[in-house]
Amino acid sequence: MALIMKCIDSINRYMDSHGDSRTKDWPMMSSPFPTLAACLTYVYLVKVLGPRLMENRKPLNLQNTLVAYNAIQVVFSAWLFYECLMGGWWGSYSFRCQPVDYTDSATSRRIGVSGWLTGHYSFRCQPVDYSNNPRTLRMVHACWWYYFSKFTEFMDTIFFVLRKKTSQVTTLHVIHHGCMPMSVWFGVKFTPGGHSTFFGLLNTFVHIVMYTYYMFSAMGPQYQKYLWWKKYLTTLQMVQFILIMVHAFQLLFIDCNYPKAFVWWIGMHAVMFFFLFNEFYKAAYKNRRNKAKAALIANGLALSNGFCKSITAHDDLAMPQPVPQEAATTAAAKTKSATNGAANGHVNGLKNGYKQLANGNAAANGNAHKTNGVLLTNGYGNGHATKLLDDVAQELTQRKIQK
Repeated sequence: MALIMKCIDSINRYMDSHGDSRTKDWPMMSSPFPTLAACLTYVYLVKVLGPRLMENRKPLNLQNTLVAYNAIQVVFSAWLFYECLMGGWWGSYSFRCQPVDYTDSATSRRIGVSGWLTGHYSFRCQPVDYSNNPRTLRMVHACWWYYFSKFTEFMDTIFFVLRKKTSQVTTLHVIHHGCMPMSVWFGVKFTPGGHSTFFGLLNTFVHIVMYTYYMFSAMGPQYQKYLWWKKYLTTLQMVQFILIMVHAFQLLFIDCNYPKAFVWWIGMHAVMFFFLFNEFYKAAYKNRRNKAKAALIANGLALSNGFCKSITAHDDLAMPQPVPQEAATTAAAKTKSATNGAANGHVNGLKNGYKQLANGNAAANGNAHKTNGVLLTNGYGNGHATKLLDDVAQELTQRKIQK
């Protein structure tokens, strides 16, 4: 135990000596272990303890709570997005390396060839400003509040557990929410501001859209018709991670005064989440669409739920075709015996097929049943096949009588 405490103390001293002095005394910033403990507690709560406690209980009705929670998250995310813009990203259009001018105390300065007053962050390379510039401190505070927002997002999963929506507590969901507070902690501790804040800028924008969707979804089924864009929300999240990957990994190929360790840390997080969200997208939408197509085909998309080819007197039953009166008179004597035998065979076969159809042998299986040389196509439907066979049998009987 003493050895463990000694290791913890060494880690804390290293963090304090190399961390940002502006944030070391802020809540949860002195050591990584409180944040790590919170993340592990969250995983245990939503994967083990919560489902166990709710196992024999009815799901809670939290509709009003969910609407209020998601509305608060929309406002909170919008405020964070605004702070990230005003802290440096607002109006940024420089795509070349542009280090921060630490001697300029103004809140904005002229960049680019146009000379417009714009934001001072560069998409290409943005080192961390460790000064006490008011605008810089605004971004530092925005970084801490973004870190704090990762804890409030734990409630997403807790509400799923309380409502017994265990199918929503996926591996993707738990990994995403369980890792983020710890990941952001390192950014606030060592590099609050600069290049890495692009991640927070995009993520807060996506959360505005995401929690808006959740809010309308919680309002009830009457709002479902306005939520057709759900799968595009997942696509937006994947596009976000692609942009973060490109933005982070570009620093591996250019000279920029920004820690390479954080480049890998942010970039690999984006890679991991991209593939996790991509798997979710395929499972939730592509596989579902393929299953729907397979079900339609199985049920008879082309052969509409067991509707087979119509049984007509001239197709499947090979009914005798009408012939001219002269030919019939000439051949009457020769074919009388054969005609009577054929008619008897047709009638008997149809009667036998009808009996089997009534017993449910052929109709239940939906297979083609051949009775005394006559192909009876089944699966047409209970009343339809019976009536059709009766009509054909009656017609054959009348022809036999007439002849």
